[in-house]
Amino acid sequence: MSPSPILQALRLETRPAHDQLEQNAFNQQLTAGTITEAATACFLAKMHGFLAPYETRLRAQNLGPEWEIDTRQRAHLILEDLQQPAAELEICPDMPPLATWPQLLGAMYVVEGSTLGGQVIARQLAKANIPLRSYFSGYAERTGPLWKVFCHLLAQEATPTNQAEIVQSASLTFQKLDAWLNQPPS
Repeated sequence: MSPSPILQALRLETRPAHDQLEQNAFNQQLTAGTITEAATACFLAKMHGFLAPYETRLRAQNLGPEWEIDTRQRAHLILEDLQQPAAELEICPDMPPLATWPQLLGAMYVVEGSTLGGQVIARQLAKANIPLRSYFSGYAERTGPLWKVFCHLLAQEATPTNQAEIVQSASLTFQKLDAWLNQPPS
């Protein structure tokens, strides 16, 4: 079964932004085998600053039960990993626009897709004896099935009139997340 047109477009057209995002310092240290608990905590704090406003917007969308929005909330896992209250963490000041349904779908593609890579990261952190892995474990054994459900729902929602906006939003989400992750803490 070939991917839907929207998934094909997303994979192809967001590839440069996705590849750029993967060049962040955390991923480079992970790949080099030089990752530390401190670097992981810094990365997680940044991810929380991006996920918190995204998840607030996602909850406000009033989606049906098939989207499993409560399950897809993961910022709290970062707080568990860091043992820090949310109020102590910075919030990304330059989020991608999430005002329209296609914009939110594009951002969801990025965030939901990150659960797949998170599984790999969790294994690498385990090998390095770094305990901060709750967030990266995603949905555990449900990660693959939830990704497939998301892809199915995305394909149902994508139309010829909103596909370009979905793809543009996904690219911009990758870019904004990359800029945020590379911004030094204040």
